[in-house]
Amino acid sequence: MLSRYLPVFIILSIVAEVLGTVGGFGSSVFFVPMASYFMDFQSVLGITALFHLSSNITKIGFFRKGFDKTLMLYLGIPAVLFVSLGAYLSKYANPKWLTLILGIFLIAFGLLFIIHKTLKVEATKKNAIIGGSLSGLFAGLLGTGGAIRGATMTAFNLNKEKFIATSAIIDLGIDLSRSIIYINNGYVHRHDLCLIPILIVVSIVGTYFGKLILDRITQEQFKHFVLYLLVGIGILTVVFNLK
Repeated sequence: MLSRYLPVFIILSIVAEVLGTVGGFGSSVFFVPMASYFMDFQSVLGITALFHLSSNITKIGFFRKGFDKTLMLYLGIPAVLFVSLGAYLSKYANPKWLTLILGIFLIAFGLLFIIHKTLKVEATKKNAIIGGSLSGLFAGLLGTGGAIRGATMTAFNLNKEKFIATSAIIDLGIDLSRSIIYINNGYVHRHDLCLIPILIVVSIVGTYFGKLILDRITQEQFKHFVLYLLVGIGILTVVFNLK
């Protein structure tokens, strides 16, 4: 199916990378539900982790104006530890239920911040640890935890460049950890490896255009659009999963 719709897959992957860059959540929150229409969920987990390695290295290159060392420590370390647990547990979970949970999560997350516009997470080390643990667990189990990490990081009032660079370096550690486990679980198939060079180019192109957009608009303006988009993707994911 994927070979037949490869051009569509590439275009949607670029869109996911652009939105993930501008929204600050990372591309997986858009890429995972999109890719689930073209391949089985475990294959999606494997290819997403490999795609994200390239994506985050690219982001670090484009947004290299500094990192928040406190968040890298208190959010990053728990995220890396818990992503390994989530990736291990994914082997025993039902892919159909995982996809459904992902869709419900996207809807709930988007609506929560649309309805409660002033909702913020307190900027404490404890919340950074909790947010890092949850984002890592979701990343390993469902393929995406960037939305939780992004919600936690917004409390610390980082500028756009530092926000994205810090998120990318934490995500890089997450992806390195879960990639090893996904490969061991058999989620990375030989016939999917041909996508890696394509997705490397996608990550560079998408991040570049995402940076161009970020230079012209405020994060707050685009955040509202991203939240509505998250809800829309979540609804489509649930609808298609229930068929």
